[in-house]
Amino acid sequence: MMRITLLRHGKPAFELKGIVQTKDLGAIAKAYNLSGIAGAPPRKTAAAIQGEKWIVCSHLARSIESAKALGFSEVHVKDPLFCETAIPHFGSGSVPLPVGVWIVVLRVLWLFGFSKNGESLISARKRARQAAERLVELAEEHQNILLVGHGFINHFIAKELKKSGWLGPSKPGKVFWEYGVYELNRRHSGLGNCLPDPTGGSDQPPVNGQ
Repeated sequence: MMRITLLRHGKPAFELKGIVQTKDLGAIAKAYNLSGIAGAPPRKTAAAIQGEKWIVCSHLARSIESAKALGFSEVHVKDPLFCETAIPHFGSGSVPLPVGVWIVVLRVLWLFGFSKNGESLISARKRARQAAERLVELAEEHQNILLVGHGFINHFIAKELKKSGWLGPSKPGKVFWEYGVYELNRRHSGLGNCLPDPTGGSDQPPVNGQ
C-alpha cells in the first residue's frame, strides 16, 4: 500500500491585517512568501504524522519550517512545483480595503480568469497534475510520502489523485496543520492508468489538526 499525506503548513509569522491599497498588494505578497511560521503544530497532529516518511516541501520558508516543526530533521525534496498558487493582484491603484477583503476579492476574480501578476487557474491546475505525478513517482519508490504544502495547491493535487483512483478525503484540509491521507494499492500504481475505486472513493472528512 502506498500513502501520500497532503498537509497544509503552519500559521505564517507574517500577519495579513490592516487597511491597504491595491498598489501595496505586490509588496505584501512578497513579504508573506518570505515569512516562516509562528507557533508549534498541535500535539495531536504531530503525533499522527510521525513515522518513516519521505518529506516533500515547496521552496517557501513556511513549508520547510513546518516540516521541521513536526519533528522531521531532513526534507528530502524542496521544489517550487509544490508552491502555493500565486494570488493575482493589481500593480497600481489606491482603493483602500482590509487586506483580508482584498484576498477574498482577488481569489474570486481568479476563479473567473483574472491572473494579472499571478498564476492563472488553468496553469495552477496543470501544475497540480504535474505535482501529483511527481508525488506518485516518489510513492512508488518510497511508499510513504508527506507533502507539507499549501491550501489551494494541495486541494488541486488531491483532486488529481482521486481522479486516478487514490482513496482519501475530497479535500485535504484548508486550515493550518490540517491534512488528508491518500492511499493506493501498489499493484494499481501510477497516475492516470490505475483502476478507479468502484464506490467512488472515500468521502470521510480530512483530519483536523487545529
